Amino acid sequence: MKRCNWCKDDPLYVKYHDEEWGVPVHDDRTLFEFLLLEGAQAGLSWITILRKREGYKKAYDDFDFQKVADYDEEKIDELLLNPGIVRNKLKVRSSINNARLFMDIQKEFGSFDSYIWGFTDNLQVENNWDDVSQMPATSELSDKVSKDLKKRGFKFTGSTIMYSYLQAVGIINDHMVWCGFR
Repeated sequence: MKRCNWCKDDPLYVKYHDEEWGVPVHDDRTLFEFLLLEGAQAGLSWITILRKREGYKKAYDDFDFQKVADYDEEKIDELLLNPGIVRNKLKVRSSINNARLFMDIQKEFGSFDSYIWGFTDNLQVENNWDDVSQMPATSELSDKVSKDLKKRGFKFTGSTIMYSYLQAVGIINDHMVWCGFR
């Protein structure tokens, strides 16, 4: 079966493409996982983060945002020494900040799922690209989500990061029209 050519032949990338990318996610823990991972990816390649995903899972208590929100300076120091994750102080601190704000959104909207999918009235955005060169790095939707998250105090949620996030959690389906996994 033919697949989007951005994943090339790396088995980890292929598995991610085939099983996760563009598949709608409605579980808050998974939505938080991708928010954390996409923020960590800033300035790096996605394959770098995929290779460290298990390290993140262990380091961040299986992406339990309630636990992450309670991380203290001791835990931050521990994370900054952990070779299983990207050891960037700003990214580590933002993950904790974002976990706290993630829970604020849950309180306001009932779930992060309700909040994030509310931007599209719970509908998946189906793009129809013939070539990866047509795929944008940002969109009006990612601009809008980014602006709202930043207004709420989130970090590492620029429009490019949010476009990737929206693809990762299936709000945007950017599989090529000829991709057999679309």
